[in-house]
Amino acid sequence: YIYIYWQLFDGHNGSAAAIYTKENLLNNVLSAIPADLNRDEWIAALPRALVAGFVKTDKDFQQKAKTSGTTVTFVILEGWVVTVASVGDSCCIFESAEGGIYHLSADHRLECNEEERHRITASGGEVGRLNAGGGAEIGPLRCWPGGLCLSRSIGDMDVGEFIVPVPYVKQVKLSTAGGRMIISSDGVWDALTAEEALDCCRGMPPDAAAAQIVKEAVKPKGLRDDTTCIVVDILPQEKPAALPQPKKPVKGMLKAMFRKKNSGSSSQDKDYMEPDVVEELFEEGSAWLSERLDTKYPLCNMFKLFMCAVCQLEMKPGEGISIHVGTSNPVKLRPWDGPFLCSSCNEKKEAMEGKRPSGSND
Repeated sequence: YIYIYWQLFDGHNGSAAAIYTKENLLNNVLSAIPADLNRDEWIAALPRALVAGFVKTDKDFQQKAKTSGTTVTFVILEGWVVTVASVGDSCCIFESAEGGIYHLSADHRLECNEEERHRITASGGEVGRLNAGGGAEIGPLRCWPGGLCLSRSIGDMDVGEFIVPVPYVKQVKLSTAGGRMIISSDGVWDALTAEEALDCCRGMPPDAAAAQIVKEAVKPKGLRDDTTCIVVDILPQEKPAALPQPKKPVKGMLKAMFRKKNSGSSSQDKDYMEPDVVEELFEEGSAWLSERLDTKYPLCNMFKLFMCAVCQLEMKPGEGISIHVGTSNPVKLRPWDGPFLCSSCNEKKEAMEGKRPSGSND
């Protein structure tokens, strides 16, 4: 399949995690997609493959015993379908030609994500501010041990495995009218709103627009954080003469204007659709692999029965451990069903869920 992808990393405690992830993440994602899928199946399998690829990249990097970590925002465009997977606090936004602004990533800073704070404490971690002595607390909320402000990243083996690499994933079908996408690290978004970032670079080509966004972000206080920025213009499909003209742009539409996918709609969409909406196909941010590696599609089409769903290791019949073992959802209590994990990836899963002490080899 013909696709385009972009990756943005904001490393901390050294650059090793960012470099390793840049070199390995794409291959790990693609290796988790079964062969011989048609285009619709390939796109449907991509969110699950992104989860597997992120976890495998993190697992492999941690075996190198390096303590650096990185945020990741991974964007892949196939046709008019864009899929975004993210861990950390770098963000991806999209403005459609009609003026709607859509947020395609999640913010995993503990300061603003209550759900992630609850997950970490339930898994055995502690969340609190830096103790300055005398009972005074300063700075943003952090995870202890380690003091990381983020709840999800790749790497960071020294802060406990409840800091997970499982990404938030959003998949949308874009309007054929096109639009502009901005992928930036937190240094940009701490200084600018989505509207401000888009407004400051209108009419500029992508490279100049990215430079202008960074210039605007650092103007108030100077360069204090990573301000990497990628701007992508998705050009409109040529409009047939018989169709009516597009609606006039309406500025400031909310992301709630997503149109949910109609489960009864035909999978054979026309090549051209009226450019008036952005259609949401998939959204999931759970940190639990039993939920993220599950699928509504037939097992034979989406998984290889004797391959680990994360690392793709070949296993003998009976060796694999079902992803559903130990889950509390009564609907999915079918431990003989896949997908399956090898013992090593199952240990990773249990560590992320707080079912064994971080760093334990039992």
